[in-house]
Amino acid sequence: MEDHEDPTREAQLGPSGEGLGGQQERLERHVTRLASDIGPRNIYHYEALQAAAAFIETALSEVGHAPALQRYEARGKSFANIIAEIKGSDHPGEIVVVGAHYDTHKNSPGADDNGSAMAALLELARYFAPRQTSRTLRFVAFANEETPFTRRKDMGSRVYARDCRRRGENITGMICLESIGYYAEETGSQWLSLWGLLLPRQGDFLALVANRPSRALLARVAGTLQKASLPYRPMVLPTHFPGAWSSDHWSFWREGFPAVMVTDTAPLRNRHYHTREDTPDKVDFERLSRAVDDLKAAVADLVGSEG
Repeated sequence: MEDHEDPTREAQLGPSGEGLGGQQERLERHVTRLASDIGPRNIYHYEALQAAAAFIETALSEVGHAPALQRYEARGKSFANIIAEIKGSDHPGEIVVVGAHYDTHKNSPGADDNGSAMAALLELARYFAPRQTSRTLRFVAFANEETPFTRRKDMGSRVYARDCRRRGENITGMICLESIGYYAEETGSQWLSLWGLLLPRQGDFLALVANRPSRALLARVAGTLQKASLPYRPMVLPTHFPGAWSSDHWSFWREGFPAVMVTDTAPLRNRHYHTREDTPDKVDFERLSRAVDDLKAAVADLVGSEG
């Protein structure tokens, strides 16, 4: 861009060269569309789930991707994972997956769980769409992470990760975005902090969760985020540890792929988790936008892409 010599203008721009306000406004529109206009979206609200899938497919298409649908049948209904891929220029066989689920828990509108993460995925897909990457980069919106599919064979990410393993693909890293829009400043707002020994006592950070085989990926992501806008807390937990296994990264762990979950810790902080009160007004869109900018740098490092 010719404007780089203008320090005033550059200070107002995010890494993509767009105004930060524009990104924040888009995030809010995405979350509002999913949580308010569409609402609860799952097998119990099947038409809404289909509407969410159509919205995501259109949003990816509008920013220049050619999304593909991985359709599959479960419990007598059709579901789809939605995939947008940027083929790597130098190492196309090395694949980085950024994923988030688009369904919600029963009657919850799911603004944070998982509208915040889905909105972030769409913004990341927008940012990388015109960029060249050394490794192949895939954005995947997963169906059926929530009840009654959690950690079962028809969970969308289980279907996808199994298929990647069957095809013999080399997934060098998977970043799972899981509830990343809820923050609290008050001391004691973060549960299970163990007086600050396990987690900070204020819920103003994002956790990075890996299992032992994913430690190298965790170290690389955490290293990139050392000077990030938000604080991040890296953690290595057992594969089958309660809470650590409660999202789509677990499906990749099961198939032997390295994966890291990025999360605001959901029920350990958000009292509206899995309730009808998980609404857009509870999401901190300013911090969510900052998290997206942080994740742009982390993903760029993994796939070999310059801003």
